[in-house]
Amino acid sequence: MIDYQSKIESIKNKGLFRQRCTLSSAQSSIIKINNTVVCNFSSNDYLSLANHPLVIESFISGIKKYGVGAGASHLVSGHFDVHDQLEFELASFTGQERSLLFSSGYQANIGVLSALSDSIDWVIQDKLNHASLIDANKLISRRVERYKHNDLSSLEKKISSKTKSGLIVTDNIFSMDGDSANIDGIHTISSSKNSVLMQDDAHGFGVFSPNIPKDSIYMATLGKSAGTMGAFVAGNSQLIELLTQKSRSYIYTTAIPPALCEATRTSLKIIQEGYQTNKLHENIKKFKDYSSHIGLNINDSKSGIQPIIIGDNEKVIKIQAELLSKGFYVGAIRSPTVPKGSERLRITLTSDHTEKQIFKLIDLLKSVIS
Repeated sequence: MIDYQSKIESIKNKGLFRQRCTLSSAQSSIIKINNTVVCNFSSNDYLSLANHPLVIESFISGIKKYGVGAGASHLVSGHFDVHDQLEFELASFTGQERSLLFSSGYQANIGVLSALSDSIDWVIQDKLNHASLIDANKLISRRVERYKHNDLSSLEKKISSKTKSGLIVTDNIFSMDGDSANIDGIHTISSSKNSVLMQDDAHGFGVFSPNIPKDSIYMATLGKSAGTMGAFVAGNSQLIELLTQKSRSYIYTTAIPPALCEATRTSLKIIQEGYQTNKLHENIKKFKDYSSHIGLNINDSKSGIQPIIIGDNEKVIKIQAELLSKGFYVGAIRSPTVPKGSERLRITLTSDHTEKQIFKLIDLLKSVIS
């Protein structure tokens, strides 16, 4: 028998026990969590579309037309006309020939590497890539090789001895630091070695314009800026056809509900209008400017992710609890999710945060950290 309890106690003793907070309201800048109303600075709903009235209206219309579930995988009987429409629109938005929907970003990353496993001899990844990319690497039985974070010279050194075809993989916006990859620089290196660049743009899609070099692989999620669920891979037609034929996480998974696709199509239209994105960038500027004004030490992130390094697991949890008691919910990220010594508050900004909410949070942060 497996001694589950001893393993759980070991996690608790290391100060790494994870607990869920339960929401009883819609996802928004104001939420009801554990029966308490708080200001939410922990959501990846960057453009505040998860509870947008037009997106909700499209979802309801989609349910009336298509029902609730897809009922099957895409290659059986779960592929609807609205899946086609959304894939076409996502390809057009990203400037690619085609796109393919997946049920989650995790499955999309696994799907890409599983489909390419017999076409590549190596995979090299940025040191701070998302766990799904590392897991996908392991699942195809390729050695996990990493270059120093955002260090092109380290990548060039790693790739210098490679003679056969491979894959260079990077996040675009890194989920814990909020900084961005040098996509053009990485593509130049990949081209010199006849390799393929793959980027995971989960935290950049909708926030920044996509930068997708020719014949590279682009993955983005729909559960963050788009406010719905799922993910997609975009690229040339041959890539997408190969993924359709060989991605195990695509072939053997129930399709995203078609009603959600209707909601996502509306989200995409709102993203293209630019209003919500502009509001987010205004809020990012306000956060950075006021933090600098009062001397709060923050990272150089231009994204909706604004980490504040605390450097200790117990301390970051204590600060999170103190902020929550004052009506503000922020993420507390501990090692080993981030390297030891870089434990942090992970503050995420959204379009619908008000200036008053942002300034009050910064004042509280300054007070509880100092």
